[in-house]
Amino acid sequence: MLAKRLHTWLIPAHPSVSQTRFWLSLSLTFAALFGILGLQKAFANFYIVQDDARQHIFWMQRFLDPQLFPNDWIADYFQSVAPWGYSGFYRVFAAIGIDPLLLSKLLPPLLGLIATYYGFRLALQLLPVPLTGFLACLLLNYLFWSQDDLASATPRAFMLPIFLAFLHFLLKRSLLACLILIALEGLFYPQFVFVFAGLLLWLPLRWQSGRLRLSENRWDYWFCGAGLLVAFLVLLPYALVTTQFDPVVSVAEAKQLPDFYVGGRNPFFYPDPLYFWLVSFRGGLFPTFKPFLLAIGFLLPLLYLKPLRNRLPLLRQTKPLMLLQITIVALGLFMMAHLLLFRLHLPSRYSAYTLRIVLVYAAAIVLTVAFDGLLHGLQRSRQIGIKAIAWALIGVTTVTLLLYPSYAYPFMKVNYKTGPNPQLYQFFAQQPKDTIIASLVQDIDFVPTFAKRPILVGREYAIPYHDGYITPFRQRANDLIRAQYSLDRAALTDVIRTYGIDFWVVSRDSFRPEFLKNTWIRQYPEAIEQAVANLQQGTPALARQRQRCTVQRDGNLIVLDATCLLRDSR
Repeated sequence: MLAKRLHTWLIPAHPSVSQTRFWLSLSLTFAALFGILGLQKAFANFYIVQDDARQHIFWMQRFLDPQLFPNDWIADYFQSVAPWGYSGFYRVFAAIGIDPLLLSKLLPPLLGLIATYYGFRLALQLLPVPLTGFLACLLLNYLFWSQDDLASATPRAFMLPIFLAFLHFLLKRSLLACLILIALEGLFYPQFVFVFAGLLLWLPLRWQSGRLRLSENRWDYWFCGAGLLVAFLVLLPYALVTTQFDPVVSVAEAKQLPDFYVGGRNPFFYPDPLYFWLVSFRGGLFPTFKPFLLAIGFLLPLLYLKPLRNRLPLLRQTKPLMLLQITIVALGLFMMAHLLLFRLHLPSRYSAYTLRIVLVYAAAIVLTVAFDGLLHGLQRSRQIGIKAIAWALIGVTTVTLLLYPSYAYPFMKVNYKTGPNPQLYQFFAQQPKDTIIASLVQDIDFVPTFAKRPILVGREYAIPYHDGYITPFRQRANDLIRAQYSLDRAALTDVIRTYGIDFWVVSRDSFRPEFLKNTWIRQYPEAIEQAVANLQQGTPALARQRQRCTVQRDGNLIVLDATCLLRDSR
């Protein structure tokens, strides 16, 4: 009988090593396929970079040439906030001549394969059926590649394989492996160490006879204590070391900054409380819900209700307690991050991936149990109608799962950005390394990555979480806006000399009122208001010198020589 053979193959009572290897290999094959698709996007153009890499990778060019970005405030800041293990990892490869930007494009497929391997192993401990491991890995890869975190090769990308490996070894009670992984997480993505610590606190607890009790096993206490000690030690340096960019911005200060509201660089506060708490990108519990197949995981608690539980024998093999523990830890840290805003950085960092990973494994368990139940029903039932429905459910579910990338358009959100002004990057790359470029045009954000030259301000770098960084940054931005739109030549001259500007980049529409209202600089309302007033009164001094001082054009952008601007502004 077909149903019996299929049932034996998909959900064997005692899976063999060869069956486990088959499903693991299939899982890794899918992961490799997605990785190849990601590589195609990463190398689609010479001037292409992942969006977040423009912040976290550009300054690492210093590893290859220490003379780059001299006294660059922006590069110094992003270097200071980079976790030590993360920057050290790139430094090691730079020492053998591998460009950090190239490495950031090659890493995501490899990280995806590692995460898939441990994701499979973890699934087998939650339900020892190889099919469950494959389903979990399929959903995991849909999750990885429908977000841009893995593709970014930033600290968040390293968090994914480390977290899944930690869960695997925690269930196996492998102390040494867990301690190493806690240390690695602290070196690459320290915020998530709090999640690890929260899970360790569950070890001395047992759920028995409907009550929470203390464990009688001393090893649980030693395991928990050792893990918490490593977590404390790896986080201690971050707590003790201060930089010139501290302190972290307070909630009261953030509420006064346009940067944190809709239209700002990092919107956090929203007028709609439901949106703010549930789906906002930085403060919400579920910033994104992709893939939507994760919703299947919400059915898991229903399977444990008495009428269903007694009819689903495979449920007796499941161990879903860790999923509940992760959920409680994630919710606790989410609320704590809101209470201590922004000391634990962003609340969504603690809930977004943890809760979606919980749903991945819950969905894999639900699907496996459902397939088991349907195949059992096919073997027992003699009614053609019931059999037809069962086969239809199996077929539709299988097709829906496997073809998700084809109908969930766009499936891959790797968020690679192509630099639109290659001639501009080539021009600036030929200038001295201490060249400083001023501009209010958003496309200038590509210059540090592709030309390896510092810019004074840029939307990509207007990150407002540290007072010591964002206060001077806002001052620079306000000064540039006032100078660019000033009718007085002296104001332009003062800013050029104060900041040592060598080139000033404008666009063809920079001196239209629409430019001021529709670009990132609208988060500086006082300077914008004055700029609009100046445009209504006459032509700004910078615009009057544009024709004479132009040294390079590329598309919509015009490069002005600051020395020429000084000479003409006397």
